[in-house]
Amino acid sequence: MNCTKCKTRAVIKLPRHHAAFCKDCFNGFVHDQVAKAVKSQKMFGKEARILVAVSGGKDSLALWDILLKLGYRADALYVNLGIGSYSERSHEKVRRFAEAIAAPLGAALHTHTVEQEEGAGIRELAMLVHRPTCSTCGTIKRYQFNRAAIEHEYDVMATGHNLDDEAARLLGNVLHWQEDYLDKQSPSLPASVEGFAKKVKPLYRLTERELAAYCVLNKIDYIVEECPMAQGAKTLLYKEVLNRLETESPGTKHTFYWGFLDRSRKETGSQATMEQKDRTALHPCQTCGQPTTAEICSYCKLMTRAKTPSVS
Repeated sequence: MNCTKCKTRAVIKLPRHHAAFCKDCFNGFVHDQVAKAVKSQKMFGKEARILVAVSGGKDSLALWDILLKLGYRADALYVNLGIGSYSERSHEKVRRFAEAIAAPLGAALHTHTVEQEEGAGIRELAMLVHRPTCSTCGTIKRYQFNRAAIEHEYDVMATGHNLDDEAARLLGNVLHWQEDYLDKQSPSLPASVEGFAKKVKPLYRLTERELAAYCVLNKIDYIVEECPMAQGAKTLLYKEVLNRLETESPGTKHTFYWGFLDRSRKETGSQATMEQKDRTALHPCQTCGQPTTAEICSYCKLMTRAKTPSVS
């Protein structure tokens, strides 16, 4: 099997693109896909200060690596969730990447430790507030990523969501007709009101398999196992279904998700409508000042409940 581009020996085959690449051409393909995502969605320019949300997994570390190699000013934030050895290992992967690759390029790593800042790890907090662990985790991470982006004056916050993630999320939203979520499933969400950072997903054109290959070929050490708290998550089921469809019909994922994006773009004023809805519905949290639809935001409610002794 030879490289589609340079005709030397290929190291990876991409059925959905009817192509195969050697290492150098594959790296060029990955970088090109991210550059196209950034340009087509008007995510950010070369002078923008970017905060990358990193977890120690392949997607976020690959994203940080790619943005730095493309010449962007990209720092990162790691949220240590306090999930025993899993968090220890993932934190170590991030630290090593930051020291070996990011720091020499002038990039910084910020760290938020949940046990120190919120007073307990994710498992304990979830039990204290009687909420699912993933829900508690999502509330804390969204809040802390947005807070760090605003406080450190970053222009945009970037996450490592890939094509598999977005297609699976879209499938779940369509199955349950969650129209409010569909409205906001764009790879680029503006800072619609003061207190919200602009959020982008530069990896939406790349699959999990492609990003795993990128990390292996470029010797990026990442944590392989899924978060132990994610067991039984519906998203994993949706991914499995889409993977089966992709095996039978390569290109299913990007046809599904990119088709959704194309139709969304054709709806005149859809972006403006979303921003108008946000401005109408959102106002500052009475406790912390971050935007919320209620008097008190979800994060502040969670922390209040966590600090209030249960009455048996």
